[in-house]
Amino acid sequence: MQQQPAIAMQDPDDDEIDLLGLLGTLIDHKWLIAGITAAFTTLGATYALLATPIYRSDASVQVEAKKPSIPGLSDMGDLLGAQSQAVTEIQLITSRAVIGKAVDNLRLNIVAEPSRFPLLGGFIARHFQPQTPDEVAAPLLGMSRFGWGGESLDIFQLDVPDALLEKRLTLVAGENGSFSLLNDDDDLLLQGKVGESSQQNGVTLQVRALQANPGTRFKVVRERRLTTILRYQDKLNVGETGKESGIISLSLENAEPSRALRVLDEISKLYVRQNVERASAEAASSLEFLRGQLPEVRRELEKAEDALSAYQTHAKSADISLETKALLDQVVALDTNISELKLQKAEMDRKFTPQHPAYQALQKQIGELTAKQNGLTHRVEGLPETQQELLRLTRDVQVSTAIYTQLLNKAQELDVMRAGAVGNVRIIDSADVDITKPIKPKKALIVLVAALLGLFCSVALVLLRRALNRGIETPEAIEQLGLPVYASVPFSVLQKSEESTRDKGQGRSAKAAPLLSIAHPTDLAVEALRSLRTSLHFAMLEAGDNRLMISGPSPFVGKTFVSSNLAAVIAQTGQRVLLIDVDMRKGYLHKILGTSEENGLSDLLAKRCDFDSAVRQSEIDCLSFLPRGQIPPNPSELLMHPNFTALLEEASRRFDLVILDTPPLLAVTDAAIVGRQAGTNLIVTRFGLNPPREIELTIRRFAQNGIELKGAILNGIERRASAYYGYGSYGYYHYEYTSDKD
Repeated sequence: MQQQPAIAMQDPDDDEIDLLGLLGTLIDHKWLIAGITAAFTTLGATYALLATPIYRSDASVQVEAKKPSIPGLSDMGDLLGAQSQAVTEIQLITSRAVIGKAVDNLRLNIVAEPSRFPLLGGFIARHFQPQTPDEVAAPLLGMSRFGWGGESLDIFQLDVPDALLEKRLTLVAGENGSFSLLNDDDDLLLQGKVGESSQQNGVTLQVRALQANPGTRFKVVRERRLTTILRYQDKLNVGETGKESGIISLSLENAEPSRALRVLDEISKLYVRQNVERASAEAASSLEFLRGQLPEVRRELEKAEDALSAYQTHAKSADISLETKALLDQVVALDTNISELKLQKAEMDRKFTPQHPAYQALQKQIGELTAKQNGLTHRVEGLPETQQELLRLTRDVQVSTAIYTQLLNKAQELDVMRAGAVGNVRIIDSADVDITKPIKPKKALIVLVAALLGLFCSVALVLLRRALNRGIETPEAIEQLGLPVYASVPFSVLQKSEESTRDKGQGRSAKAAPLLSIAHPTDLAVEALRSLRTSLHFAMLEAGDNRLMISGPSPFVGKTFVSSNLAAVIAQTGQRVLLIDVDMRKGYLHKILGTSEENGLSDLLAKRCDFDSAVRQSEIDCLSFLPRGQIPPNPSELLMHPNFTALLEEASRRFDLVILDTPPLLAVTDAAIVGRQAGTNLIVTRFGLNPPREIELTIRRFAQNGIELKGAILNGIERRASAYYGYGSYGYYHYEYTSDKD
């Protein structure tokens, strides 16, 4: 047998072969990859162009170190170390108390926006340039229900029943400031006019301003208050600028820059206001506590003064010694300090639990001063009894006087603080928004991501198709199944062009494309068939007859193309060739050769005509043709009839070569019947179509019927960069072919 024209190129490095194969596959499908990538890029660019721009409003506030609530009292920061107040203040800014107040003030739970034409409506409205402040774009193509630019709706009040909360309502603008409100089923809820409060069906609506063409529709939703608060809590971005800097930045994103500015400005102002109110409330609370202590301290002072005066009168002694005077000063100082600490403890009792570190630290200080006080008490006990009593009474008077004076001073200070409370936060940068540069969408990034996504998807698609396509692509894959490959037929662009012209012009019922071996005898596919002709000449010397059956595993492998063009190139050598279309179901060789299917094989087997009238001479010298005939109801039974055997014997006597074009074996059993009466049997396999399992099943099916396959023809080889073998001296690398549709 002749050596195969396709020679495998092996590479000892299997990993490198796999990588080169993948790269070659991508190169083979470069136009598919480019097309999908371009489509994704176009979609990304379209989205970036049509997407609604988002603007961001920014503001910043400063949080200063918090001052003690009562002058002279230690703040817990002094005991535990300095700590930034930003974390607490951030929670306050995003609290429902602040944002909820902003929702109420700005009526953010009422959402109203004009209906836009799908896809393009928003883009057109954004690019509308009004000539006057109140100008509204004219409806395009008479579609007045959509807003085309310049529309606005300001709702002052909207109260609805619970059943209509979160429901989409529709407000339709009318003539002269009138409007109608419809529910989601387009049923009328109420009618009203701008500036007037209307109430019907449990709905109360007051529109402050309406600017739109008559018939324009607005989407109106009355949200629950908590729903709106949660939504703005998610939208509001709050964070400290730098670690422990005390500077808090606020930002809010919205499609309407004016709305983003208005909402953020309201939130920042409400936050500063509540901070001031909180500071004033703390001072007022401390002042109330001190004023409650003053009468009691005043009574203690008066009681101490009366006791001292009474004792001096009774003892007839008004002076104390120098030693007693020294002890008195020390005792008064200790008692005053202890009293101040106890006052602080009383203040802390309202704020902290006994387990708090600041509370425990204060208790420790009181304990230390009390221990010193006890030591002085032992010294006082060594004085004369008269001096002891005078010291005790004088000490009570002086301590009570000092405490009372201190409380009066602190009360005055707190009264001043309450009246002029300013809080510990202030706005550094008020809310502002850059309307010239939206932060979203990032058009360049979107286009880039879309292009990368398209590239990834296209490459994944190509590799997935390669993984799922288990069809053979090399002659070696067939030879590994034990079947020699007689020829590798490359793709013919000319044949494909002929078939495309026929299908586009007149349809399948018209005359088929002419034989490639006649129309384009120099085509490389025809050269491959000439090589097959030479190989068959030697292979059939060992055959018992001059009959050649050509079949295939499945449809669309191109066996009719191979049969007809092989018959033509053999006839051109002067041999008398008879080409028989044994596919009595779907055969169309008669169209290729330009004859009628009447009085063909089925008619000859049914004895409706004789051999001479059934066989036609083609336009090619030495090539005769027997068409399929009328489509019979029982093709297999006709082939098993003795008449078919007699036909083949008669054909073998009259012709040098009889070529039998049969249906695919795995579809019908006709090829197995014909193969038993043919000395040489070949199958046509299709590049990338027939998997090894299918070819192996075909070989086994023929063997089960006692038929020996002589070899195979690999048809439809494509030019691919992923191939690893050449094709003769022409330098082919997997030429593509799509000839016969059979």
